[in-house]
Amino acid sequence: MCGIIGYLGERSAAPIIMDSLKRLEYRGYDSAGVAIFNEADGQTSVVKSAAKVDTLVERLTEEMPEGRLGIGHTRWATHGRPTVINAHPHTDCHKQVMVIHNGIIENFAELRKDLQARGHVFISETDTEVVPHLIEEFDKGDLVAAVREALGRLRGAYAMAIFSQKDPDLLIGARLNAPLVVGIGDKEWFVASDITAVIPYTKKVLLLGEGEMVAVTRLGPEVSTIGGAAVKPKVIEVKWDISQAQKGGFPHFMAKEINEAPEAVSNALRGRLTDEGEVAFEEFGLTDRQLLKVRDIKMVAAGTSYYAALLGKYIIEELARIPVEVEPASEFRYRQPIIDQDTLVIGVSQSGETADTLAAIREARRRKARVVSITNVVGSSMALESDGVIYLHAGPEIGVASTKTFIAHITCLLLLGIRLAAVRHRLDPERLRELTAELKALPTAVQQVLDRAEALQALARKYAGYRNFMYIGRGINYPIALEGALKLKEISYLHAEGYAAGELKHGPIALLDRNFPVFAIATRAATLEKMVSNIQEVIARARARADQRWRRHTRRGAARPDRDPLGLRVPVAHSQRGGHAALRLLRGQRAWLRRRPAPKPGEERHRRVST
Repeated sequence: MCGIIGYLGERSAAPIIMDSLKRLEYRGYDSAGVAIFNEADGQTSVVKSAAKVDTLVERLTEEMPEGRLGIGHTRWATHGRPTVINAHPHTDCHKQVMVIHNGIIENFAELRKDLQARGHVFISETDTEVVPHLIEEFDKGDLVAAVREALGRLRGAYAMAIFSQKDPDLLIGARLNAPLVVGIGDKEWFVASDITAVIPYTKKVLLLGEGEMVAVTRLGPEVSTIGGAAVKPKVIEVKWDISQAQKGGFPHFMAKEINEAPEAVSNALRGRLTDEGEVAFEEFGLTDRQLLKVRDIKMVAAGTSYYAALLGKYIIEELARIPVEVEPASEFRYRQPIIDQDTLVIGVSQSGETADTLAAIREARRRKARVVSITNVVGSSMALESDGVIYLHAGPEIGVASTKTFIAHITCLLLLGIRLAAVRHRLDPERLRELTAELKALPTAVQQVLDRAEALQALARKYAGYRNFMYIGRGINYPIALEGALKLKEISYLHAEGYAAGELKHGPIALLDRNFPVFAIATRAATLEKMVSNIQEVIARARARADQRWRRHTRRGAARPDRDPLGLRVPVAHSQRGGHAALRLLRGQRAWLRRRPAPKPGEERHRRVST
């Protein structure tokens, strides 16, 4: 996913843009570039690099361009190789219009062919380059009108920042199916793909809605639809601070964010749960009367958020007794789901921009269902397009793999389960007080697990040499097993499977031997006794395989070893409240011990909407 930053103000643009690009590196990129309008000579300095932002900084430091208007970009290539020519910004035939873009223009080939027939010359392989040429084609002296006309010809997804040498007091931003925000400072403005880019300079952020554009002048921003209709700006105050987007002394962001899990739980609970068990969400959007009409719930998500949603199914069905179905968003969006106005569709996504999940909630709204999104990013596309939203308040998650936001999602789903149960009078006062006390104690319980990091490091060393792993759980711990296996695959690049423990005998147990460790999540739950039986089943299977190997060994004339050759280990996560945190720590340590490089920011296995 590309990073975008634009600046218009009274300070030198180049240092601010370079600083912001450094903060957007986590999104992943293969090249970078900036364009700074030089007021002294009326020309634009364009500097690009087919390497890292640091290389760009070095080049700019040698001869820092002056100017108070500029744009910068980190590119994740989708059209054309990662080269200097293909790096953004892109311009028109006369080098007047400068454009940076995150997204994919689906009809760029036909647009390019038409523009070439009109005499336009292209130099890159990208889809983005058609945009400045279209603006050049339509520019009759009104840049905003030309941009509207150009954007109206595009199909696909885009977030853009645009300026022209002809109008150096104007910075334009626009978005469709890709995020873009406007930072509002003191006589300075920022257009960015991510709030993280602007929080050192301002906490005041204007949220652009789907299909909207902003024209920023030195008098301030004006928001409209791409078609030209005026829109009332939606401005929020961001509660993050810059320290939340830095490593804070940890070796990498993932380690920092694992250790922020207790704070993430506290933030998810803060101001939402009274001592009496009453739950209130500030931007939930649905009344108790509307919640009473909910007949069934569909949850859509992807990746780690999908496993959080599976946990939510157990929680909501147990507390509120409402039937819940959980489906990968990538499947939901391409079939004919049975939903109507009595269905509540819950979209779960850390970023609020996951392409499949966003498409799924749009399909749900088209079918008249009510939609609530649970997300971490204020003003994200899912938040803006839902009837209501539950924010995680977990702070920015920079690391590749979701950690603190997974547990924050679960916390919010617990709160939602209590709210739905209360509306239906499904919880007696004593049970409600018990749940409330447990939730309020959760941050401390998670911290107690994190305090055992040394023991988990020792466990990671013990298993660092293995290449196959199985995670098993029952009931609410089954999704935790799935998430544990996913994280090990993501971080350590090892084969791992998650299974419902009761299903082992139906095939998977055939894989197990001393070289296939099994992690059993056996917490104090109703299924604990059954879980212990499954653990014994695993040990018996592995012992039988070991005996078979010993018999083959002795037939070749070797002596029986002095010690039990089994060697199978079945680590158990004991704490109902802390087991997931323990697994995250263990996975991170195992990845490090195998000397795998820490996943670089931006190596996500998410939608790539860059160009």
